[in-house]
Amino acid sequence: MTTVRLTVAQATVKFLAAQYSERDGVEQKLFEGCFGIFGHGNVAGIGQALLQAELNEPGALPYVLGRNEQAMVHTAVAYARMKDRLQTWAISTSVGPGATNMVTGAALATINRIPVLLLPADTFADRSASPLLQELELPYAGDVTVNDVFRPVSKYFDRVWRPEQLPAALLSAMRVLTDPAETGAVTVCFPQDVQAQEHDWEADLFAKRVWHVARPLPEKARLSRAAEIIKGAKKPLIVAGGGVHYSGATAALAALCEATGIPVGQTQAGKGTLVFDHPQCLGALGSTGTTAANAIAKDADVVIGIGTRYEDFTTASRTAFQNPDVRFVNVNVAPIDVVKHSGATVLADARETLEALLPLLEGYAVPADYVAEYTELDRAWTAKVQSVYNPEIPANGAGGLLTQNEVIGMVNELSDPRDVVVCAAGSMPGDLHKLWQTRDAKGYHVEYGYSCMGYEVAGGLGVRLACPDRDVFVMVGDGSYLMMATELATAVQEGIKIITVLVQNHGFASIGSLSEELGSQRFGTRYRFRNAETGRLDGGNLPLDLAANAESFGLRVLRTKGPEDFAAAVAEAKAATDSTVIYVETDPLIGAPDSGSWWDVPVSAVSELESTTSARKVYDEHKATQKSFLRPGS
Repeated sequence: MTTVRLTVAQATVKFLAAQYSERDGVEQKLFEGCFGIFGHGNVAGIGQALLQAELNEPGALPYVLGRNEQAMVHTAVAYARMKDRLQTWAISTSVGPGATNMVTGAALATINRIPVLLLPADTFADRSASPLLQELELPYAGDVTVNDVFRPVSKYFDRVWRPEQLPAALLSAMRVLTDPAETGAVTVCFPQDVQAQEHDWEADLFAKRVWHVARPLPEKARLSRAAEIIKGAKKPLIVAGGGVHYSGATAALAALCEATGIPVGQTQAGKGTLVFDHPQCLGALGSTGTTAANAIAKDADVVIGIGTRYEDFTTASRTAFQNPDVRFVNVNVAPIDVVKHSGATVLADARETLEALLPLLEGYAVPADYVAEYTELDRAWTAKVQSVYNPEIPANGAGGLLTQNEVIGMVNELSDPRDVVVCAAGSMPGDLHKLWQTRDAKGYHVEYGYSCMGYEVAGGLGVRLACPDRDVFVMVGDGSYLMMATELATAVQEGIKIITVLVQNHGFASIGSLSEELGSQRFGTRYRFRNAETGRLDGGNLPLDLAANAESFGLRVLRTKGPEDFAAAVAEAKAATDSTVIYVETDPLIGAPDSGSWWDVPVSAVSELESTTSARKVYDEHKATQKSFLRPGS
């Protein structure tokens, strides 16, 4: 037996460099590289191993220095999503806060079903110097460390206490990362003393290993039942989720829709599964949806969910589908998602299912009057979008400010069809979901499973790394920007071009609007001075100069005031070869057109405020329309 003497950290790096994924006969490296921030927990372990690999095997597992541990996870997640979950990055951090900073990123990855490998350092296995700096000491358990907080937000968790455990831990990690149904954050913890320990490893551990990403086939009986239900529908609607993208099923979806006339509503992750002007595309569905998709959803008699987890925004908190006889057909690779809403279930890959379903639906088409109905509804919504993109009076916000609708419209219309818009939190994800006219399947990237403030810049970096031939427009409000703009430094460091549209509206516009709607009067949502007279945060605007902050990263910053300025800035940013920040101030009180839908956020049942009691009456009215969808499936 041939052996190789390496430290645990060196063996880990060498192993990761040899891993590949494969689907449909196409192979790619599973790990594009490793992000890392070094501290005492990993600098002499994983850090030394990455240095050695960079010097001796350039390109095997490239290292990139990040600025924030959470942000590095976001970058890896964005990269993996753009690569349809077939490739990702590893992330190395020190022990203590360096490790726990990643917990938010881990939750985001797992909730969105995106693979990412987390390699946090841990306390000493031999406990020779305990208690350590940053060690958690519990009186009831000696083997618990701060890294145990990763357990509930990881799809696989392990800790390598001894070198002999490493092969099993790494192989199990790869299994989960390449499982389309069970993927998410994978956490393997490395005590800092174990990282530096030597061991004789079997050479086979480092041989090229190809992990097949499966396409589970639909059972014939389940497929036939689904076809039978669909053929009996007069007003069917497809809910297209992210699984359509990840399985590469966009062409199969278009073929089925064109053959049958079934319209499509899209989730945040599913936007782009049909381009916006496809005859069967009704755009966004649910709380942040279009009036067209929501009107069709209300009366749909069969809802066909494909690759969706039926998030509450998608179902408008279970109020979107109001037909008392509505039935569900659910296609999903994940057992946890396929059983939702008590539908007929097809536990299988989306592309394989759609391709197998099409011949079973031969001769079926929705009624002509239904086509006319949804076509007219979609035409009306498209006209509405154009009216807010290009209002009769431009820059009609307070003081002549642009509206966020106009900013979105100009970026949409001035960008190329293959460019990518990136967003995650605040008011813009909802506005983008409704308004953005996606012209390419990969042109829309909004993280809305966790809706994590601070994802935007880091995510944009990951998108550009995955798609270097596309311009990336990061749409970020001042709230998210202040949470985490640190990876602008990484973009400068690596020479990676992203275009950041920094929207200043002096607070949390999304929650401010929601607060007002729920009777809480925008309390705690605006960036204001503490007023000495009232003792409240109702003074003047804080003098935050976010453009100057962006300039401090060494970036080109274009300050804009009106539509002409902004359009010129977009053109300049696209012509540049390096990163640009476009700064614009908008009026936060002018929102996007209403979706005609709802989102369940409970309102105080009793209150001394009239605004709150009024909001509670509206809440109770909507709450009464919620559906349980407990009719047995088949």
